[in-house]
Amino acid sequence: MGKGIFITGTGTDVGKTFVTALIVKKLRDAGKNAGYYKAAISGAEKAEDGTLLPGDALYVNKVAGIGESVENLVSYSYYEAVSPHLAARINNQQIDFYKIRADYQRALEKYELLTVEGSGGIICPLRWDDKQHVIIDDMVSQLKLGAIVIADAGLGTINSAVLTLEHLYIRHIPCRGVILNNWHPGNLMEEDNLRMIEELTGVKVIAKVEPGATELDIDPEFLASLYA
Repeated sequence: MGKGIFITGTGTDVGKTFVTALIVKKLRDAGKNAGYYKAAISGAEKAEDGTLLPGDALYVNKVAGIGESVENLVSYSYYEAVSPHLAARINNQQIDFYKIRADYQRALEKYELLTVEGSGGIICPLRWDDKQHVIIDDMVSQLKLGAIVIADAGLGTINSAVLTLEHLYIRHIPCRGVILNNWHPGNLMEEDNLRMIEELTGVKVIAKVEPGATELDIDPEFLASLYA
């Protein structure tokens, strides 16, 4: 049975999928049997035949060279670019956590190190109806995963990163570290953002990703040790 870790962002458009692909690629380039899984994707594109194309998962699959079939990468795909709970309601296709758990366990049996990417931030509703109320953090807790937080290196990140980390702490979800995306070496504000995040939370920034990076600057053995 493999080990997993959850990748969340401080919000939308912080480069969570971009960095996730670099994480899996780093592990696979180091000879690790690393895979990827995502419970739900909204905002999927439509192929000419009407098939939904889960862009995030397909991107990671290609960049990291996983070679996995689409159905094993994602449990639920929705066309509408809204929160998964709303997309599920629009399509009358509610997310079943038992399916997510089964798909996750199946992936764990195949991969030594499984990277699980979230949808949006840590407080993103997956299902909200008269039968179940499930937020992303509920899923992470039930799957007993630790987390890595992806944050933009720029203006406003102190607030969003600290709030995300404090929420993980309240929910007893261990945070293995923060990765700052869109990092510009020598930028005084970004360097101070890094320092303040670490000092305010006690959580380390474990990597910095420059725009257009093709590699994650982190030791692969250390990265692998974060999975549990």
